[in-house]
Amino acid sequence: MHSNMDGFLNVLECCRHHGVKHLVFASSSSVYGLCKEVPFKEDFKTDTPVSLYAASKKSDELMAFAYSKLYGLTTTGLRYFTVYGPWGRPDMAPMLFANAITQGLPIKVFNNGDMVRDFTYIDDIVAGTLKVVLCDTPSTFCTNGIPNRVYNIGCSRPVNLMHFINELETALGKKAIKQFMPMQPGDVYETYADTSRLESEIGYKPKVTLHEGITKFAQWYLSDENVLKP
Repeated sequence: MHSNMDGFLNVLECCRHHGVKHLVFASSSSVYGLCKEVPFKEDFKTDTPVSLYAASKKSDELMAFAYSKLYGLTTTGLRYFTVYGPWGRPDMAPMLFANAITQGLPIKVFNNGDMVRDFTYIDDIVAGTLKVVLCDTPSTFCTNGIPNRVYNIGCSRPVNLMHFINELETALGKKAIKQFMPMQPGDVYETYADTSRLESEIGYKPKVTLHEGITKFAQWYLSDENVLKP
């Protein structure tokens, strides 16, 4: 909460006082919470978060909207969907799985593997984010005259968690020891991005398939470039 709310408020204040023309910030697919309808569209309700992280990200979106209305600051929130790839966060599933598999340790598979995720490779995320940052007229698509916009940025090709694990096993050349667990608190069954708004307005188009992305991730993980290996 200190980072995502107090910290983000500081960012907004700095933008207001130092003449920043356009703030692009990271939101999250977690804001959709208990939403059952898929694919997730930006205009769906996001008032049922299942974690404090999700609640904090929704708060960021609301604060950004308020600053856009009050001070004319152009703000764009990007709801990232399950980003993976080289140099990924060490506390996220792809890195945790790779560490455990290569060391012969068990991986925790929540909800007995019955989960669906819109895994999005980092290169697609970077390309989409840059398109938004470099957009000359980001407020063109805003409604009610308020220069604020939110976009989903994902792959739009969700896969079952077990399929993701199988791809990772193949790429690493080693089978995983699976410890099946119940659904953990604060998690959701499925994420699935509708990216049509970002595609039509900004020109975003994800290119990397799961097989290609996992292969690249595994090659990096096993290489000397990866200083994060245990």
